[in-house]
Amino acid sequence: MIISIVVIKQIFNHHNQLFTVFSFGCRTLIDSTPGLVKAWETFCRDYNLGDPAAITHATHGRRLYDTLKDVCAIEDEEKLLSEIDRFEEEVIRGGPVALPGAVELLLQLNSDESTRSRWTIVTSATNYYAPRALQRCGIPLPIAGIVTSNDVTNGKPHPEPYTAGASKCNVASNKCLVIEDAVSGLNAGRAAGAKTLAVCTSTTREKLVETMGVGNRPDFIVDDLTSIRVKWTGEAFEISIAEPSV
Repeated sequence: MIISIVVIKQIFNHHNQLFTVFSFGCRTLIDSTPGLVKAWETFCRDYNLGDPAAITHATHGRRLYDTLKDVCAIEDEEKLLSEIDRFEEEVIRGGPVALPGAVELLLQLNSDESTRSRWTIVTSATNYYAPRALQRCGIPLPIAGIVTSNDVTNGKPHPEPYTAGASKCNVASNKCLVIEDAVSGLNAGRAAGAKTLAVCTSTTREKLVETMGVGNRPDFIVDDLTSIRVKWTGEAFEISIAEPSV
């Protein structure tokens, strides 16, 4: 599942760039790996799919609707929706946890009346799973609401999820900074015209650069959200990154 936060106007201290929106991928906020692996172990056994670790990696960042339809060859819509619920329940039982820096950053955004309505969450998960997983991890939900897989026709790497998220904050997606951990999410952000920041919470820095290629690599890469500092100036967010970018 991929979540993205949208924030208004940022300045990177070592790049001096302005952005209208700031977006985070889900696994930059929460780690659902134990539950995800458990769910794929169950579905690989039920559908004779092979190695669950390989499928977990190959499908990372995609909508579960698209993944189960393709990988499990589920054509019946009613069965597909039922299996999505069953899969997500397995993930919830696995116990997702907040990643370093996530809760602190979002609480900071929610602490000021000037900033609490300036972000949203965009996720490849469903409207059933996403709020429950986030709240279980202590991740605050945005006043603007969230964009889930139920709200878009095309999932990542299509740009639609990010254009929808930007619309919630009444900004253009080309003014956004997309923060993602998955290649599909980073590609979606770039396709939407946004700058991209990769967080290495599920994929190594080297693997991200290798997979995306020289001409398509993220604009910035950090290890986790503890590297990011945010300050509201009254007109914009001033963002600084504590480690080198790409």
